[in-house]
Amino acid sequence: MDNTLLGGLAPAQFMRRHWQKTARLIRQAIPGFTGVCPKRELFALAGRDDVESRLVVKGGSAKKPVWSLEHGPFRASDMKSLPATDWTLMVQGVDLHVDAAAALLQRFAFIPHARLDDLMITYAMPGGGVRPHFDSYDVFLLQGPGRRRWRTSTQQDLRLSAGMPLKILRHFKPEESWTLDPGDMLYLPPSVAHDGVAITECMTYSIGFRAPTIQELVEAFLQFLPEALPLVEQRYADPDLAATRTPGRIDNKMQRRMGAMLQSIRWDRAVVEHFLGCMLSEPKADVFFDPPKAPLSLPDFVRNAGRAANGTVRLDRRARMLYDSASVYLNGEVIAALADHPVLATLADRRRLSAVAALPKATLRLLHEAYLTGALHAGSSSES
Repeated sequence: MDNTLLGGLAPAQFMRRHWQKTARLIRQAIPGFTGVCPKRELFALAGRDDVESRLVVKGGSAKKPVWSLEHGPFRASDMKSLPATDWTLMVQGVDLHVDAAAALLQRFAFIPHARLDDLMITYAMPGGGVRPHFDSYDVFLLQGPGRRRWRTSTQQDLRLSAGMPLKILRHFKPEESWTLDPGDMLYLPPSVAHDGVAITECMTYSIGFRAPTIQELVEAFLQFLPEALPLVEQRYADPDLAATRTPGRIDNKMQRRMGAMLQSIRWDRAVVEHFLGCMLSEPKADVFFDPPKAPLSLPDFVRNAGRAANGTVRLDRRARMLYDSASVYLNGEVIAALADHPVLATLADRRRLSAVAALPKATLRLLHEAYLTGALHAGSSSES
């Protein structure tokens, strides 16, 4: 990667000095950055029901401002009826729909794919913003066309205002202020309070990261366990049950027996690793893959890939492929043992693979299966 993205720091230096530690302003991280999604295309995405979008509009008076929040999709007439100032449109997951946005997100692949979440684009008119808030995850704020002023604070008071449509800080005490021009970027660790206000009509690109809570992990793990564990088909039994005069009571024997059934459930590190690989590679709920309309047979797929530049295949921009020391995961499922198909690690890392025709037949079959689901494509052009 070039040395401008992190302000002259190598990725290892940036991670050691700043990641989840201190904010960093990087002037001209991407010199002259003009964006990867024009206004018209962004508004079109906001009009789709498979794209998450939000609109924040400031109303009321200067002394008593009022903020409203609406969720998309938004019609073209909705956007045309907005005032000339004081509103913000946020479009989530643009990398899932725009090739150039997916390529931009991959510039941050010095952080594991398992942690990369998505690219959100915020379009704002002068005065537009979402008020002082904080995020529970790291974020890079890359300025596209236009200018935005950011104020930040490392304050410990993160209490939120009650009765607001947005998670707004009750008290915000800014410590630093920066104006970002196109190509400038601000990195913020989790829980750093910040407030961004558009100075001119502008677009800001937010690179966010996955950071599940313990509750989210537990809930997902409990859903995963019944399928992952070979649970014994054991049903509760109590042949020594005696007649009772207190039928509303749960007796101690029942508690102990059912408790023992639960305590018999055991899992090991391999089960946990399997769960994490599946969970972290699971695409977002609104992501669906389109199988090829005229699917190629395995021999034709190999020949087609061989005709592409360097015999290249590439992951669909929406696909999530990860691996650990034992397994390879694609879109929430284990697809192979890494030891049997080590080249799949390269595909997961680089999202494309060359010299495909020379691969072992077993690996080619796996690639063909991924192609049939729409998660993989032949050729070296931008991700589909």
